[in-house]
Amino acid sequence: MPAITYIEFDGTEYHVDVAVGNSVMEGALNNMIDGIVAECGGCCVCCTCHCMIDPEWSEVVGEANDEENELLEMLDVREPTSRLSCQVQVTDEMDGMVVRLPESQY
Repeated sequence: MPAITYIEFDGTEYHVDVAVGNSVMEGALNNMIDGIVAECGGCCVCCTCHCMIDPEWSEVVGEANDEENELLEMLDVREPTSRLSCQVQVTDEMDGMVVRLPESQY
């Protein structure tokens, strides 16, 4: 399983293994990591699983589709690597990836 590091806005780090095929959101929820609320349960209809992928992982993760981009436009603070974690499916290539969580979801 790929190891993913989740970093809360205050710098608290969680290093967890996430099964291939799970979403980055599921990895956080399954490991009780605060900062990903996931009110819609991963249906891509809210922005409560917003995260920022570290820039060096952007190419591996890929870009948001049109539906996700529309939701991301509603955020008060959007960064170039902002994604909805429910839309990022974990692959073997993501081993070592770093995901940052915004303060707005605490």
